[in-house]
Amino acid sequence: MTERYTDNPDIQALLPRLEAADAGVRRIALIALADLEDPEGLPWLTDALLVDTADDVRTEAARLLEAWEEPEVVQALCAALADAAEAVRQAAAQSLSELKSLEAGQLILPWAKHADAFVRASALRALRELRLEDAAAPALLALADEDAAVRREAVGILGWLKHQPALPALARLAEVEPDTEVRRAAIGALGLARDGAVLPALVAALRDEAWQVREEAATTLGKVGQDQAGPALVAALADGFWQVRLRAARSLGRLRYAAALDALGELLGHGIANLRKEAALALGELGQARALPVLQAAEADSDPEVRKAVRIALAQLRGAA
Repeated sequence: MTERYTDNPDIQALLPRLEAADAGVRRIALIALADLEDPEGLPWLTDALLVDTADDVRTEAARLLEAWEEPEVVQALCAALADAAEAVRQAAAQSLSELKSLEAGQLILPWAKHADAFVRASALRALRELRLEDAAAPALLALADEDAAVRREAVGILGWLKHQPALPALARLAEVEPDTEVRRAAIGALGLARDGAVLPALVAALRDEAWQVREEAATTLGKVGQDQAGPALVAALADGFWQVRLRAARSLGRLRYAAALDALGELLGHGIANLRKEAALALGELGQARALPVLQAAEADSDPEVRKAVRIALAQLRGAA
């Protein structure tokens, strides 16, 4: 480690253990040093992270530094993302994701272009939590990254920032992306749209081969709030996965799409209680008096949560009458 000096007697007392030959002793000494919560101890913590020969010690240093946002700490954590040990890299990435200051974000930005994919993904993950506007540009570029984890983190940044200029790129990614989780993330991020321009991509996603993507599309269509999505969501009520049907029912209620009344009524007879519950709530949202007899027939449902949903829906409809 670099030769350093401190006037703090508590830190001075720890120095022999911080420099001990036994890695276990050094690791415990680092914990005691961090417990002092004295900025004067940071040089020993960052040195341990960057130069200690023991993986366990470097990992512990990375964990302990999560509470600090000084520039030297941020730089050390970023450098540790390229550590030879997986545990150190993961601990450094976690600590970076805990940072809250925009000043720290400015220091992390250059690392989003690092040659190593894990470093790029971790830097983008940290930037996402900061909601730093300057992160939008590198995130847009990262949508074309060769690594799926990097692309996924880039989508997360653009979604959290509600970055409208990213919508065309996200819509394209939702259609051509080979990784299921990235497609799902892109679909979710399209929920930031303020108009119906993304509807074709979302409707197409209701036919995706992965049910998780279809589920996300059904949810996002409700958030975008366009009546034109109604027919596609009604069709999704017949999806082979109940999770997709549930989200479609919820979105139809959110859209108050009256033409879905009969299809939602049929769901009240489904064998899965969660679907019956969601269908009942959606029928209440429609505000259509024609749904009253359908709901009244479900008042004796065997599931108490479904019966509760039916009562809520009936109260909505009677209040709207």
